[in-house]
Amino acid sequence: LELVESGGGLVQPGGSLRLSCTSSGSTLGYHAIYWFRQAPGKEREGVSCRNATGGTSHVVDSVKGRFTLSRDGDKNTWFLQMNSLKVDDSGVYYCARGPRYYCSGYDWDAMPYRGKGTLVTVSL
Repeated sequence: LELVESGGGLVQPGGSLRLSCTSSGSTLGYHAIYWFRQAPGKEREGVSCRNATGGTSHVVDSVKGRFTLSRDGDKNTWFLQMNSLKVDDSGVYYCARGPRYYCSGYDWDAMPYRGKGTLVTVSL
C-alpha cells in the first residue's frame, strides 16, 4: 500500500487549499485516516482523523472550524479541506492510514502506512 499526498502549494492568509491522499494497492475504506503536519523546526503534530465509516471525525483545536476531512465514493482518496488558512498552518502535510478502523490517537510511529507529504505555504 502506498499513500500519495497532493494539493499543497502557496496560498495567502485567508485562502483555501484542498489536499488529497490517494492510495494505491489497497482501499482506504477499512481503516481510520489521519492527517499530520510538520512546520519547520517543530515536531510533527496530528491535525485530523476520521474513522473508517466516515461517521466520526476529529480535528485539533487549532484548526477546528476551518479544516474538514472527507473521502470520495470509492474510498481510495481522502481529502483535507483547509479554509481560512493562517501563516501558522504552513508546513508539510502527511496522510497516514491508522492501525484500526477507528481513530485511536495521533501517534505517527503507530501508523502502518504513511505518505511522504505535500508542502503547504501560507504567506503574503
